[in-house]
Amino acid sequence: MYTNTEKKHTDQWYLVDAKNKTLGRLSTNVATILRGKNTIEYTPYLESNNHIIIINAKFINITGQKKQQKVYTRHSGRPGGLKTETFNELQKRIPNRIIEKSIKGMLPKGPLGRKLFTKLKIYSENNHPHTAQKPLLISLN
Repeated sequence: MYTNTEKKHTDQWYLVDAKNKTLGRLSTNVATILRGKNTIEYTPYLESNNHIIIINAKFINITGQKKQQKVYTRHSGRPGGLKTETFNELQKRIPNRIIEKSIKGMLPKGPLGRKLFTKLKIYSENNHPHTAQKPLLISLN
């Protein structure tokens, strides 16, 4: 007979306000929480049940001259299809992409990293549609 000795892991939702935060410090903290390294049940090859909502993505800061010097590239796959744009241009066009690219590079490569990346929700404004999940507001340095 099967006995249910397995723990029930409920999903934990976190809310992070990115207003006036530094990109690198915010990204490392968020990637750590997404991996589940903030819990005592951390196992490297298992996905955690942490979901993260980031609001105010268009107000993210970076240090030094990187606003003009940092270049984001993408390629269409066709000859001559390389597109480049600076941090300022991308922040005006798609501010969420900056944080997404930063955090995705810090997650594991492969199926686990792709699964963890789906648990990250980024919004450029202050409002988000996840109030029913009752996210826990955390302040990251």
